[in-house]
Amino acid sequence: MDIVALVDFLVKSIVSNPEMVSVKEFVGDEEKTTIQVLVSEQDMGSVIGKDGKIASAIRTIVKSAAYTNKLKKVEIHFDTF
Repeated sequence: MDIVALVDFLVKSIVSNPEMVSVKEFVGDEEKTTIQVLVSEQDMGSVIGKDGKIASAIRTIVKSAAYTNKLKKVEIHFDTF
């Protein structure tokens, strides 16, 4: 399973400017992968959600998909361009 493609799909599904979404993977050590998600400033609120609930849900889905497929632990960071 491609975790980056999953994050890309989830984030592009909820933003109003899907062409402004950038998802990059950074492989750290043997145990952890970091995924950086960049969105436009207008879409940051949609991605984070009220009290961070949307971002938390995205992290939960991706982490459980990584665990189910026996992949490295995943850490996701959201930021704007």
